[in-house]
Amino acid sequence: MTPPVRPPRAVDKLRARLRNPELLVMAACFDALSAKLIEQAGFEATFMSGFGVAAARLGLPDTGLISYGEMCDQGRSICEAVDIPVLGDGDTGFGNALNIQRTVNGYCRAGFACVMIEDQVMPKRCGHTRGKLVVDRTEAVARIKAAVDAREQGADILIMARTDARAIHGLQEAIDRCNAFVDAGADITFLEAPQSEADMRACCRQVPGPKMANLLEQGQTPVLPHDQLQQMGYAIAVYPLTLLNVAVGAMQRALAQLQQGRPVPGMIDFRRLQTIVGFDAYDAQLSRLQPDPEKE
Repeated sequence: MTPPVRPPRAVDKLRARLRNPELLVMAACFDALSAKLIEQAGFEATFMSGFGVAAARLGLPDTGLISYGEMCDQGRSICEAVDIPVLGDGDTGFGNALNIQRTVNGYCRAGFACVMIEDQVMPKRCGHTRGKLVVDRTEAVARIKAAVDAREQGADILIMARTDARAIHGLQEAIDRCNAFVDAGADITFLEAPQSEADMRACCRQVPGPKMANLLEQGQTPVLPHDQLQQMGYAIAVYPLTLLNVAVGAMQRALAQLQQGRPVPGMIDFRRLQTIVGFDAYDAQLSRLQPDPEKE
């Protein structure tokens, strides 16, 4: 008897997708519902945003206040809700080399296909806000080496290495760090907050391997068309806060209407909401496992 074919794991899906030269476009999620909506819209992968999780789970800014445990727990719920690969924000790794390895292993067990480790000083902050500081290059590379070592010791997860050095030490230092991360074994590099199209082209020209562009509306980086990003040499483009931004705006508008006792425009049909969150699938599965005796 032929054994059943197992579906590919998320990390294998991501590896295969990165071999495709077409730009991988992602909308970032912040909870399981936003991840489901991203998957239902047809996106091939999503990114769990640290900014988004800090805001949605704690109602706090992305300034290092959220813990490893809270991020990992949120990520587990997200990964269990979808079949597409989820890339996760691992911040600075939440401590020294052993903390970083715990983060990599924990994110792997939670179901992430990739974990991002960055070079900011703890406590870190959103890459497009003021007050960032980065560790020296030696320590930055040591963080990535610790993450790569965890991968080589059995954590089957990709490592994305991020640098925020552009804002503090200039573009060339950021590019040099990305190259050092590649040499250390990083699978993907992410030069955060390039300030011009010329910056982005220099990064793609000088750094080998898959690279991610972070397209934050009203941020420091130009939000360029997908075909242009692909032509430059980016493998991934992520919209980190678009869904959170529009969700907050929609809720604020709805609350203003409710305060006035007015109907809220733009609501989706209740039946459609039930389908989105999975009532139809739940009822079908329950009926299969627990038939209604009145229908037998």
